[in-house]
Amino acid sequence: MLILLDIDGVMVPAKGWKSPELLNDGFPEFSSKATIALQQLISDDDTIMLTTSHKTNFSIEEWKSIFRNRGIHTNKIERLPENIDNLNRKDEIVNWFKVNNTKENFIIIDDDTSLNDLPDYLKAHLVQPSPLIGLTEEHLLKLGELR
Repeated sequence: MLILLDIDGVMVPAKGWKSPELLNDGFPEFSSKATIALQQLISDDDTIMLTTSHKTNFSIEEWKSIFRNRGIHTNKIERLPENIDNLNRKDEIVNWFKVNNTKENFIIIDDDTSLNDLPDYLKAHLVQPSPLIGLTEEHLLKLGELR
């Protein structure tokens, strides 16, 4: 399965009144609830496709290390192309699916409100955590239905 994953508001809750704690690698710590939920969701065959605005700030190997340092072990991490046209998240994802024509089952986990305007065939695979809370085990119920 392909898991299109945002970071801010999903793995790192967006609490404007409190800066997230940075780990030694200079990237914010993931919430423990989000880490547990993602660990329960992914398997060895799954690919995490990063949709986050941070996606091109780190190499794929650095991303693997960031996830590993936070207790999430996956060897299959990819990312959407660099957003040189400053598209909103919805358009980035729609364009990626148009170009890649994947037949693989997928889930989109992202708090970005622009995704409310996704075409129905993509929106049916969307799980939108609250940005203040992030991904939780409660989301796994819906994610399980999409798997």
